[in-house]
Amino acid sequence: MAGILNGIRVLDLSRMLSGPYCTMMLADHGAEVIKIEGPGGDTSRANGPFRADDPAREWAGYYVSLNRSKKSVVLDLKTDGGKAAFRSLASTADVIVENFRPGVMERLDLSYESLAEAHPRLVYAAIRGFGDPRSGQSPYADWPSYDVVAQAMGGLIGLTGPDAQTPTKTGPGIGDVFAGMMMAFGILAAMRVAEATGQGQFIDVAMYDAMISLCERAVYQYDFDGSVPGPEGNGHPLLAPFGIFPARDGQVALGIVGDAFWRSLTQIMGCPALGRDPRFVSRAARRAHAAEVNALVADWTATRTKAELTGILGGVVPFGPVNTVADIFADPHVAARSMISTVPHADSRARPWRVAANPLRFSTHPAPAPATPARLGEHTAHFTAPKAPGTSADPRALRDAFGAFATGVTVLTTRQADGTPRGFTANSFTSVSLDPPLLLISLAKTAHSCDTFMEAEAFAVNVLAEDQKAISGLFASRAPDKFDRCGWRPGARDMPLIDGALAQFACARERLVDAGDHILLIGRVLEYATAEANPLGYFRGNYFSIGLENSLVEVVAAGGGVRVGAVLTMETQLLLCVGTDGALSVPTALGKTPSLEGLRAALQAQGLQPEIEFLYAVCEERDTGLHRIYYHGQVAGPVPDGMILVPLDAAPWERIPCAAERSMLERYAEEFRYGAFGVYRGNETTGTVRRVTGT
Repeated sequence: MAGILNGIRVLDLSRMLSGPYCTMMLADHGAEVIKIEGPGGDTSRANGPFRADDPAREWAGYYVSLNRSKKSVVLDLKTDGGKAAFRSLASTADVIVENFRPGVMERLDLSYESLAEAHPRLVYAAIRGFGDPRSGQSPYADWPSYDVVAQAMGGLIGLTGPDAQTPTKTGPGIGDVFAGMMMAFGILAAMRVAEATGQGQFIDVAMYDAMISLCERAVYQYDFDGSVPGPEGNGHPLLAPFGIFPARDGQVALGIVGDAFWRSLTQIMGCPALGRDPRFVSRAARRAHAAEVNALVADWTATRTKAELTGILGGVVPFGPVNTVADIFADPHVAARSMISTVPHADSRARPWRVAANPLRFSTHPAPAPATPARLGEHTAHFTAPKAPGTSADPRALRDAFGAFATGVTVLTTRQADGTPRGFTANSFTSVSLDPPLLLISLAKTAHSCDTFMEAEAFAVNVLAEDQKAISGLFASRAPDKFDRCGWRPGARDMPLIDGALAQFACARERLVDAGDHILLIGRVLEYATAEANPLGYFRGNYFSIGLENSLVEVVAAGGGVRVGAVLTMETQLLLCVGTDGALSVPTALGKTPSLEGLRAALQAQGLQPEIEFLYAVCEERDTGLHRIYYHGQVAGPVPDGMILVPLDAAPWERIPCAAERSMLERYAEEFRYGAFGVYRGNETTGTVRRVTGT
């Protein structure tokens, strides 16, 4: 299953620990992380340790742990070709992460500003020892920094150790790891803004700053009481008993904060009187007598093994044994929580690697299984190959293809992971961009195939023609043999394209966006085709088509008692006929059997170029029983004798003698202000707006 960050592309220029830890967090949950390495590769590839079955020393544990599930592209950013390839990749990325010293990317002519100019949505993340000048010029900005430097300057080492004379670095590289974790949060926060506004930004975190944040307690202590906290050993300056206590075969941790826990501990120790002793009865009293409290507890724990103490204290008071990594591997909690991940070896015959798993758990988006870390440059050819033909479409041709339908009915198609074609009918589809060519479809989360489309790397949109109502119904069902009952062919990325469709678009998935009870799926057009036909439409539960409306009009007109006219506009003016008495009316078809084609011919004969768009109104004169059918459209050309253009916002409605026509045009003028049109059916005083539908 795809992880929660599926669809996010990250270019990772970072090295060693801080940046790779950050991008590991993202890759573990499905982001596509592409390591950009120089010809020599990430220095962590040579850091070790190496297994005995790796005589070539190809797979360092340091590298494997931090770089699982990532891809590798080798680029020499000091060359013009390398820079050009990087810029090309950056234009497709959501995020760039680097942990160089300030100015390195600027000297390579690859600054954030230059990349964002071409790609405004880009989120650029920089982890530095002392921050980036963009957010605050540190006097140490150009100093190199590693974990131990950040721990020392940020106060962590000054708080750690047995006493003030023995400051001690913490075991893990927390100066790197914590900065990487903070940056992972920053990236996702900035991406939320970028997805909503299209505007990326530059983010930086200083390792020094991250350590100050981690040591927040020392900051407020200094501010509140002027104290300068120092190493407290394994104890706590404010609480007792709280810290590490000896066991017969190791050590255990106790964290007694509340008075109730203290009383529970004294009961287990067999000394309930200590729970009532005024020297120890409250948190403040125990703090004042911390040395005595800690000694009493230490003397008791030292007589028992870790297992014995676990049996009597576990679940009763805040307690835990001090585990070695061997203990961790054997702990049932670790197995139950799957906190040791298995990473497949590049050689399928070799034993898989085991690494610390990502601790984040999402209820509906479990992290995907870790993938084998990449060999140096393993994916270079894939990501630097020339773009496939067809991804760069002529904007005018593509605009015509996007506009090949009005309110269209579409069949969305894709393939499951096993290659089985899947598809269903949808009515929400729109073009998004011509450069790059993007379109958007809206998927109901309740749709039967929604999960399949969310996980698919490609899909196709098939806009149905007016004679494909049966196809729409077929794909609206859950029939298992849909593709056996209709004609189709494979298109780009092997996507199913429905035969006879008005327009077909094969797309690569670009992005998924959550939108309430729907998912917006944005695709990049890889291939498209159009055909000459009328679209099949869908409105309020009914299908309609321009062809069907035309046929209806022709049948009614053949029966007599019908006038066919057109509401024609030229920009903001309405074209009307002028009678000899000065009365106004819309242009109408001539002859005994008026028709849409007759209307077009009459207008063209007078030198006009009409574009009839859709049926607009059907009106009935109650007194005469005469039906009036009106189309809507645009008109161009010089205004002929016997016609005038009147402004829609100041038309002389009183000069229109036909009440039904006058009522219809007044409604049209009101709609014109807002650009919303419906089909009107009624008479000169009352009526409804609806579509003419077919069965």
